[in-house]
Order: sequence, then structure tokens, then C-alpha cells
Amino acid sequence: MRLKVEFTTEPFDLDEAPEHAVVAREVVQRAGLDAVDVGPFGNTAEGAADEVLAVVNEMLRRTLASGATRVSLQVNLVESDDREPGDA
Repeated sequence: MRLKVEFTTEPFDLDEAPEHAVVAREVVQRAGLDAVDVGPFGNTAEGAADEVLAVVNEMLRRTLASGATRVSLQVNLVESDDREPGDA
């Protein structure tokens, strides 16, 4: 099973990336997930379910400890192209 996570951390600072945003990006980039995209207003990453969930756990703990007051995230199941017809 593959998952895609999309997330943002707050509070925003348009002049300079706050520490919690930098920490979140470092966690996701270091994890070796597939299709990592970091940006000023949101971040996405995709990978195996266990890996994505472990990264989400670490990212939440570290960003909140680094000053985030809110972390918004969405996790989606990614359809796999290698399933057989009729598989759930």
C-alpha cells in the first residue's frame, strides 16, 4: 500500500522560513520517500505506507517541538498500477 501526505505548518512567516517549517522539510527530505515536493505554502511526499506513517509521526513531534502551533495534513491512499483486475 502506498500513501501520499500533504502538509503545512503554521504560523506562517512570509519573510523567512520559520524553524518548524525547516524542520518539517528536513524530516521529509531525509526520509527517502518518493516524489517529495517542498514549497513555501505546502509540502507533499509519497511512499510505502509504513514509511509515510513513520515520517508523519516524526514530523509532527519535531515541528511541534520547534514552535509550530498548527500542522495541517492530509493522507491519501495512492492507487497502484500493479493490482490485478478485481483486487480491492
